[in-house]
Amino acid sequence: MSKRPPRRWPDPAAPLAGPVMDNHTHLPVHSGQIPSPQGERLSLDDQLERARRVGVERVVSSACEIPDFDPMLEVARAHKGVRVALALHPNEAALHAGVAEPSPDGLVPQVRVHHVPLDEALSEVESRLGDPAVVAVGESGLDFYRTAQEGRGAQAESFRAHLELARQAGLPLQIHDRDAHRETLGVLAEAGAGVPGIVFHCYSGDREMALALAENGWYASFAGPVTYPANGHLREALLALPRELVLVETDAPYLTPAPYRGCPNASYVISHTVRFVADLWEADEESACQQLMANSARVYGEW
Repeated sequence: MSKRPPRRWPDPAAPLAGPVMDNHTHLPVHSGQIPSPQGERLSLDDQLERARRVGVERVVSSACEIPDFDPMLEVARAHKGVRVALALHPNEAALHAGVAEPSPDGLVPQVRVHHVPLDEALSEVESRLGDPAVVAVGESGLDFYRTAQEGRGAQAESFRAHLELARQAGLPLQIHDRDAHRETLGVLAEAGAGVPGIVFHCYSGDREMALALAENGWYASFAGPVTYPANGHLREALLALPRELVLVETDAPYLTPAPYRGCPNASYVISHTVRFVADLWEADEESACQQLMANSARVYGEW
Protein backbone atom coordinates (compact mmCIF):
# COMPACT_ATOMS: atom_id res chain seq x y z
CA MET A 1 0.00 0.00 0.00
CA SER A 2 1.41 3.40 -1.00
CA LYS A 3 1.78 6.06 1.66
CA ARG A 4 -0.34 9.20 1.48
CA PRO A 5 1.71 12.32 0.74
CA PRO A 6 2.11 14.69 3.69
CA ARG A 7 -0.75 17.17 4.04
CA ARG A 8 1.37 20.28 3.89
CA TRP A 9 0.53 23.77 2.72
CA PRO A 10 0.34 23.82 -1.11
CA ASP A 11 3.22 25.37 -3.00
CA PRO A 12 2.34 28.75 -4.54
CA ALA A 13 1.50 28.45 -8.23
CA ALA A 14 2.68 30.74 -10.99
CA PRO A 15 0.98 34.15 -10.94
CA LEU A 16 -2.36 34.37 -12.70
CA ALA A 17 -2.65 36.37 -15.91
CA GLY A 18 -4.80 38.97 -14.16
CA PRO A 19 -6.09 39.99 -10.72
CA VAL A 20 -8.94 38.09 -9.07
CA MET A 21 -10.93 38.20 -5.82
CA ASP A 22 -11.42 35.41 -3.30
CA ASN A 23 -14.99 36.38 -2.47
CA HIS A 24 -15.40 33.97 0.45
CA THR A 25 -12.74 32.76 2.84
CA HIS A 26 -12.19 32.51 6.58
CA LEU A 27 -9.00 34.25 7.57
CA PRO A 28 -7.56 33.33 10.97
CA VAL A 29 -8.51 35.96 13.53
CA HIS A 30 -7.38 34.73 16.92
CA SER A 31 -3.96 33.09 16.74
CA GLY A 32 -3.10 34.74 13.43
CA GLN A 33 -2.01 31.44 11.97
CA ILE A 34 -3.34 28.00 11.11
CA PRO A 35 -1.34 24.80 11.53
CA SER A 36 -1.27 22.12 8.87
CA PRO A 37 -1.91 18.56 10.11
CA GLN A 38 1.85 18.23 10.64
CA GLY A 39 1.94 21.39 12.71
CA GLU A 40 3.51 23.59 10.00
CA ARG A 41 2.23 27.11 10.44
CA LEU A 42 1.49 29.79 7.89
CA SER A 43 0.83 33.19 9.39
CA LEU A 44 -1.96 35.49 8.27
CA ASP A 45 0.59 37.89 6.81
CA ASP A 46 2.25 35.06 4.88
CA GLN A 47 -1.10 33.85 3.56
CA LEU A 48 -1.99 37.30 2.28
CA GLU A 49 1.46 37.88 0.79
CA ARG A 50 1.26 34.60 -1.10
CA ALA A 51 -2.20 35.61 -2.30
CA ARG A 52 -0.93 38.93 -3.63
CA ARG A 53 1.94 37.21 -5.43
CA VAL A 54 -0.39 34.95 -7.41
CA GLY A 55 -2.80 37.80 -8.26
CA VAL A 56 -5.44 37.68 -5.52
CA GLU A 57 -5.77 41.41 -4.96
CA ARG A 58 -8.92 41.36 -2.85
CA VAL A 59 -10.32 38.99 -0.22
CA VAL A 60 -13.74 38.87 1.46
CA SER A 61 -13.43 37.05 4.77
CA SER A 62 -16.53 35.76 6.52
CA ALA A 63 -17.18 36.33 10.24
CA CYS A 64 -20.21 34.22 11.06
CA GLU A 65 -20.27 33.90 14.83
CA ILE A 66 -20.28 36.73 17.36
CA PRO A 67 -16.80 36.16 18.86
CA ASP A 68 -15.26 36.63 15.40
CA PHE A 69 -17.07 39.85 14.43
CA ASP A 70 -14.76 42.46 15.89
CA PRO A 71 -11.48 40.53 15.43
CA MET A 72 -12.28 40.09 11.72
CA LEU A 73 -13.05 43.77 11.35
CA GLU A 74 -9.67 44.51 12.92
CA VAL A 75 -7.98 42.18 10.42
CA ALA A 76 -9.65 44.08 7.57
CA ARG A 77 -8.59 47.45 8.94
CA ALA A 78 -5.01 46.27 9.29
CA HIS A 79 -4.59 44.59 5.88
CA LYS A 80 -4.99 46.21 2.49
CA GLY A 81 -7.33 44.35 0.19
CA VAL A 82 -9.30 42.57 2.95
CA ARG A 83 -12.98 43.19 3.56
CA VAL A 84 -15.61 41.38 5.63
CA ALA A 85 -18.88 39.51 5.18
CA LEU A 86 -20.66 39.41 8.53
CA ALA A 87 -23.66 37.35 9.71
CA LEU A 88 -24.82 34.49 11.91
CA HIS A 89 -24.04 31.12 10.33
CA PRO A 90 -27.23 29.04 10.06
CA ASN A 91 -25.85 26.46 12.50
CA GLU A 92 -25.15 29.30 14.92
CA ALA A 93 -28.72 30.54 14.49
CA ALA A 94 -30.07 27.28 15.90
CA LEU A 95 -27.81 27.57 18.94
CA HIS A 96 -28.90 31.18 19.50
CA ALA A 97 -32.42 29.76 19.63
CA GLY A 98 -31.31 27.28 22.29
CA VAL A 99 -31.51 24.21 20.03
CA ALA A 100 -28.62 21.84 20.68
CA GLU A 101 -30.01 18.51 19.50
CA PRO A 102 -27.60 16.00 17.86
CA SER A 103 -27.30 16.78 14.15
CA PRO A 104 -27.91 14.38 11.25
CA ASP A 105 -24.14 14.00 10.81
CA GLY A 106 -23.74 12.97 14.45
CA LEU A 107 -22.36 16.22 15.82
CA VAL A 108 -23.55 17.20 19.28
CA PRO A 109 -23.51 21.03 19.30
CA GLN A 110 -22.89 23.04 22.45
CA VAL A 111 -24.59 26.24 23.51
CA ARG A 112 -21.83 28.59 24.66
CA VAL A 113 -21.75 31.86 26.51
CA HIS A 114 -21.93 33.96 23.33
CA HIS A 115 -25.16 32.25 22.23
CA VAL A 116 -27.47 35.04 23.40
CA PRO A 117 -31.11 34.96 22.24
CA LEU A 118 -31.49 35.13 18.46
CA ASP A 119 -32.98 38.63 18.38
CA GLU A 120 -30.03 39.96 20.41
CA ALA A 121 -27.57 38.18 18.14
CA LEU A 122 -29.19 39.69 15.07
CA SER A 123 -28.84 43.11 16.67
CA GLU A 124 -25.11 42.42 17.00
CA VAL A 125 -24.99 41.83 13.24
CA GLU A 126 -27.05 44.91 12.43
CA SER A 127 -24.91 47.20 14.58
CA ARG A 128 -21.82 46.42 12.51
CA LEU A 129 -23.19 46.55 8.96
CA GLY A 130 -22.41 50.24 8.63
CA ASP A 131 -18.70 49.64 9.18
CA PRO A 132 -16.77 50.55 5.99
CA ALA A 133 -14.93 47.22 6.18
CA VAL A 134 -18.19 45.28 5.71
CA VAL A 135 -19.04 44.64 2.06
CA ALA A 136 -21.59 41.82 2.45
CA VAL A 137 -23.97 40.10 4.83
CA GLY A 138 -22.96 36.48 5.14
CA GLU A 139 -22.93 33.70 5.45
CA SER A 140 -26.58 33.04 6.24
CA GLY A 141 -28.99 30.44 4.95
CA LEU A 142 -30.03 26.87 5.69
CA ASP A 143 -27.99 23.81 6.70
CA PHE A 144 -29.90 20.56 7.06
CA TYR A 145 -26.71 18.49 7.28
CA ARG A 146 -25.39 19.85 10.57
CA THR A 147 -28.53 21.08 12.33
CA ALA A 148 -31.32 18.83 13.56
CA GLN A 149 -34.96 19.20 12.58
CA GLU A 150 -35.66 21.19 15.76
CA GLY A 151 -33.30 23.96 14.63
CA ARG A 152 -34.62 24.48 11.13
CA GLY A 153 -37.24 27.01 12.14
CA ALA A 154 -34.58 29.18 13.78
CA GLN A 155 -32.42 28.92 10.67
CA ALA A 156 -35.27 30.07 8.45
CA GLU A 157 -36.10 32.94 10.84
CA SER A 158 -32.47 34.02 10.87
CA PHE A 159 -32.17 33.71 7.09
CA ARG A 160 -35.20 35.95 6.52
CA ALA A 161 -33.87 38.46 9.05
CA HIS A 162 -30.49 38.59 7.30
CA LEU A 163 -32.19 39.17 3.95
CA GLU A 164 -33.98 42.15 5.48
CA LEU A 165 -30.75 43.45 7.03
CA ALA A 166 -29.00 43.18 3.67
CA ARG A 167 -31.85 45.00 1.95
CA GLN A 168 -31.81 47.82 4.51
CA ALA A 169 -28.02 48.15 4.42
CA GLY A 170 -27.80 47.96 0.62
CA LEU A 171 -25.39 45.02 0.83
CA PRO A 172 -25.21 41.71 -1.04
CA LEU A 173 -25.91 38.51 0.89
CA GLN A 174 -23.76 35.37 0.82
CA ILE A 175 -25.88 32.23 1.19
CA HIS A 176 -24.89 29.02 2.95
CA ASP A 177 -27.01 26.24 1.42
CA ARG A 178 -26.23 22.69 2.52
CA ASP A 179 -28.65 19.87 1.76
CA ALA A 180 -31.43 22.47 1.60
CA HIS A 181 -31.64 23.59 -2.03
CA ARG A 182 -35.42 23.55 -2.41
CA GLU A 183 -36.03 25.22 0.93
CA THR A 184 -33.39 27.89 0.31
CA LEU A 185 -34.94 28.79 -3.04
CA GLY A 186 -38.32 28.90 -1.30
CA VAL A 187 -37.17 31.45 1.28
CA LEU A 188 -35.62 33.58 -1.45
CA ALA A 189 -38.84 33.49 -3.45
CA GLU A 190 -40.70 34.81 -0.40
CA ALA A 191 -38.18 37.26 1.04
CA GLY A 192 -35.31 37.85 -1.38
CA ALA A 193 -36.65 40.78 -3.38
CA GLY A 194 -34.69 44.00 -3.17
CA VAL A 195 -31.41 42.57 -1.92
CA PRO A 196 -28.70 44.12 -4.13
CA GLY A 197 -26.93 40.81 -4.75
CA ILE A 198 -27.51 37.16 -3.89
CA VAL A 199 -24.44 34.90 -3.89
CA PHE A 200 -24.67 31.14 -3.35
CA HIS A 201 -21.31 30.66 -1.69
CA CYS A 202 -19.55 27.34 -2.34
CA TYR A 203 -22.26 26.43 -4.83
CA SER A 204 -23.36 22.81 -4.39
CA GLY A 205 -26.43 22.53 -6.60
CA ASP A 206 -26.94 20.97 -10.01
CA ARG A 207 -27.59 22.32 -13.50
CA GLU A 208 -31.34 22.68 -12.92
CA MET A 209 -30.77 24.80 -9.85
CA ALA A 210 -28.19 26.88 -11.73
CA LEU A 211 -30.86 27.71 -14.29
CA ALA A 212 -33.08 28.97 -11.45
CA LEU A 213 -30.23 31.19 -10.27
CA ALA A 214 -29.71 32.52 -13.78
CA GLU A 215 -33.40 33.32 -14.15
CA ASN A 216 -33.22 35.48 -11.03
CA GLY A 217 -29.81 37.04 -11.68
CA TRP A 218 -28.26 35.35 -8.64
CA TYR A 219 -24.58 34.47 -8.47
CA ALA A 220 -22.93 31.09 -7.92
CA SER A 221 -19.52 31.07 -6.30
CA PHE A 222 -17.42 27.99 -6.99
CA ALA A 223 -14.77 26.63 -4.65
CA GLY A 224 -12.36 23.69 -4.74
CA PRO A 225 -15.06 20.98 -5.11
CA VAL A 226 -15.66 21.99 -8.73
CA THR A 227 -12.19 20.54 -9.46
CA TYR A 228 -12.90 17.13 -7.89
CA PRO A 229 -13.42 14.37 -10.48
CA ALA A 230 -16.67 13.08 -8.93
CA ASN A 231 -18.40 16.47 -9.08
CA GLY A 232 -19.56 16.53 -12.66
CA HIS A 233 -22.83 18.13 -11.55
CA LEU A 234 -20.93 21.23 -10.41
CA ARG A 235 -19.16 21.57 -13.74
CA GLU A 236 -22.48 21.17 -15.57
CA ALA A 237 -23.98 23.86 -13.34
CA LEU A 238 -21.10 26.24 -13.98
CA LEU A 239 -21.39 25.82 -17.73
CA ALA A 240 -25.17 26.39 -17.57
CA LEU A 241 -24.69 29.80 -15.96
CA PRO A 242 -24.04 33.01 -17.86
CA ARG A 243 -20.40 33.81 -17.28
CA GLU A 244 -21.29 37.13 -15.67
CA LEU A 245 -22.93 35.23 -12.77
CA VAL A 246 -19.89 33.09 -11.86
CA LEU A 247 -17.61 33.89 -8.91
CA VAL A 248 -14.70 31.99 -7.34
CA GLU A 249 -13.73 31.43 -3.73
CA THR A 250 -11.68 29.19 -1.47
CA ASP A 251 -13.87 28.82 1.64
CA ALA A 252 -10.47 28.34 3.27
CA PRO A 253 -9.10 26.72 5.32
CA TYR A 254 -11.15 23.84 3.87
CA LEU A 255 -12.13 22.52 0.41
CA THR A 256 -8.69 22.83 -1.15
CA PRO A 257 -8.82 22.39 -4.93
CA ALA A 258 -7.10 19.62 -6.86
CA PRO A 259 -4.27 18.72 -7.00
CA TYR A 260 -3.95 19.59 -3.28
CA ARG A 261 -7.22 18.16 -1.98
CA GLY A 262 -6.81 17.25 1.69
CA CYS A 263 -4.15 19.89 2.32
CA PRO A 264 -4.90 23.11 4.22
CA ASN A 265 -6.31 25.87 2.07
CA ALA A 266 -5.70 29.62 1.76
CA SER A 267 -6.58 32.37 -0.69
CA TYR A 268 -3.41 31.93 -2.74
CA VAL A 269 -4.53 28.40 -3.71
CA ILE A 270 -7.51 29.84 -5.63
CA SER A 271 -5.25 30.02 -8.67
CA HIS A 272 -5.98 26.33 -9.34
CA THR A 273 -9.74 26.92 -9.30
CA VAL A 274 -9.43 29.96 -11.56
CA ARG A 275 -7.41 28.02 -14.12
CA PHE A 276 -9.88 25.15 -13.92
CA VAL A 277 -12.77 27.53 -14.65
CA ALA A 278 -10.86 29.03 -17.58
CA ASP A 279 -10.38 25.55 -19.04
CA LEU A 280 -14.08 24.74 -18.62
CA TRP A 281 -14.96 27.95 -20.41
CA GLU A 282 -12.36 27.18 -23.09
CA ALA A 283 -11.15 30.73 -22.45
CA ASP A 284 -7.65 32.12 -22.18
CA GLU A 285 -6.55 32.75 -18.61
CA GLU A 286 -6.40 36.54 -18.91
CA SER A 287 -9.97 36.89 -20.17
CA ALA A 288 -11.23 34.48 -17.51
CA CYS A 289 -9.55 36.55 -14.79
CA GLN A 290 -11.03 39.73 -16.24
CA GLN A 291 -14.52 38.21 -16.27
CA LEU A 292 -14.27 36.87 -12.72
CA MET A 293 -12.89 40.12 -11.33
CA ALA A 294 -15.53 42.19 -13.10
CA ASN A 295 -18.24 39.94 -11.64
CA SER A 296 -16.79 40.27 -8.15
CA ALA A 297 -16.53 44.05 -8.39
CA ARG A 298 -20.15 44.24 -9.56
CA VAL A 299 -21.26 42.44 -6.39
CA TYR A 300 -18.92 43.86 -3.74
CA GLY A 301 -17.68 47.12 -5.19
CA GLU A 302 -14.13 48.43 -5.48
CA TRP A 303 -11.60 49.04 -2.76
